[in-house]
Amino acid sequence: MAPPLLNLDGIKLTFGGTPLLDGAELTASAGDKIALVGRNGSGKSTLLKIAAGLIEPQGGEVFRQPSATVRYLPQMPDMDGFASVRAYVEAGLGPADDPYRATYLMEHLGLSGDEWPNDLSGGEARRAALARVMAPEPDILLLDEPTNHLDLSVIEWLEEELARASSALIVISHDRRFLERVSRATVWLDRGQTRRLDKGFGHFEEWRDTVLEEEEREQHKLGRQIVREEHWLRYGVTARRKRNMRRLGELQTMRQRFRGHRGAEGAATMVASDAAESGKLVIEAKNIEKSFGDLTVVKGFSTRIQRGDRVGLVGPNGAGKTTLLKMLTGELKPDSGTVRLGTNLEIATLDQKREAVDPQETLAQYLTDGRGENLVINGEQRHVVSYMKDFLFKPEQARTPVRELSGGERARLLLARVLARPANLLVLDEPTNDLDMETLELLQEL
Repeated sequence: MAPPLLNLDGIKLTFGGTPLLDGAELTASAGDKIALVGRNGSGKSTLLKIAAGLIEPQGGEVFRQPSATVRYLPQMPDMDGFASVRAYVEAGLGPADDPYRATYLMEHLGLSGDEWPNDLSGGEARRAALARVMAPEPDILLLDEPTNHLDLSVIEWLEEELARASSALIVISHDRRFLERVSRATVWLDRGQTRRLDKGFGHFEEWRDTVLEEEEREQHKLGRQIVREEHWLRYGVTARRKRNMRRLGELQTMRQRFRGHRGAEGAATMVASDAAESGKLVIEAKNIEKSFGDLTVVKGFSTRIQRGDRVGLVGPNGAGKTTLLKMLTGELKPDSGTVRLGTNLEIATLDQKREAVDPQETLAQYLTDGRGENLVINGEQRHVVSYMKDFLFKPEQARTPVRELSGGERARLLLARVLARPANLLVLDEPTNDLDMETLELLQEL
C-alpha cells in the first residue's frame, strides 16, 4: 500500500454545543478517488478545509507529505482583484507548471480567458475555479461541490478528466451519478466520526443501512443488559461488597453509553404554503428580447404558462436561463416585447446565487422576517424553532448567524423560507445546489 499523502487522525472541532468533528479520520494516498459523504451540516466542508490547511482543528493530528501540492475548490470561489478569468486561473500555477494546461482546461470548460470575473454566471465562475485548481495537476485535489451550476456535458467531461488524473481526489458532491462514476472509496462522516468503505459510492447506501441497523441492534442489546444489571443489583443475592461496587461502576458506564448515544439524523419534513388560487393565466410573454451590449441573450421568445403547469428551463451555462426567468416573473424588463402576469399571483423564488440572505441575520430572524418568534404555515401558527426542526436544524441554531452555516445548511434554510411563504407560483433557480440526497428526494416528492 502506498504511503499516505494526507492523513487526518482523531480530528476534533466544536463550534459550541455538540462537537462537529469528534475523532474524525481521513487518509488519501496517490491515485485514491474518495467520495466524502454525509448529511448537510455534518462537517464535510469543514473537514475538507482542515485537509487543505485553511482551518486548524482543536484536537487530533494533521499530516501532509511535505513535497505534496494541494489544491482546494471552495463552494464560493473568490475572484476579487483579478482583471480576467485567465489571470485568475494562471494565478493557481506554480513556477514549474505548464501554462498550456490552463489554456487547455479553459477551452474544454467553455471559457476564453478574456471574461471579466464580475460578469460571470454561477456556472462560469464554477468552471473558472475548476480550471484554476486542476491546472497544476496537484498531488492532492480537494473538491467541494464541483458540479454545482454545471451543465450535463461539462459534468461528463469533468468525470472523464478526473478519472484520468493521477491526483489523489477527495470530493464532496450531492450528484449521485457523478460520485458513482468518479469514486473508488467512500468516507462517511456521521455524528462527528468517519467510517471508510473501500468501494465507490454506488455501494454506499446499502452499506450505510447495514451499519445503522447493526448500531440499532447494539443499542437495543445494551438497553436490555442495563435492565438485567439493575434487576441483579436490586434483587440478586448479596455478594461481596467489592464485587457489588464493581458491577455498580459497570452499570454507570453502560448508562452513560446508552444516554450519550447520538442516534442517526432524521429526515426533513416539507410542506409548501399555498396562497389563494391564481387566475388561469399565470404568465404570457410575446416576442420578448434582451441584449447586453452586442450579446443577444433572448430573441423573439413567446410562451403562455397556465395554472398547474410544471415548466423546466434548460440550456448550457451562460445561455441566459436566469435572465429569461427574471423577465418572465417581472423582475427584469425586456428590451422589447411584452410580459403579462396573471391575477392574484403570489411568487416565491429560490435564487441561484442565494443573494437574498443577510449573513448577519440569525436563522430565526431570517425565517420570520424579524417579526417575533412565530410564523404562519398554511394558516396555522408555528413557533420558529418547531418549524426549523422540520428542516433538520437544532433548537440552539435559532440564534446562530446565517454566516456560520455550511453551504448545505444555507440551501436548506432558503428552502424553508421559500416554502413558508404563501405562494401559487414557485420559481426555483438551481434548487438542487448543496442539498443532501435525502432532502432532494423530499423536495422532488413535494
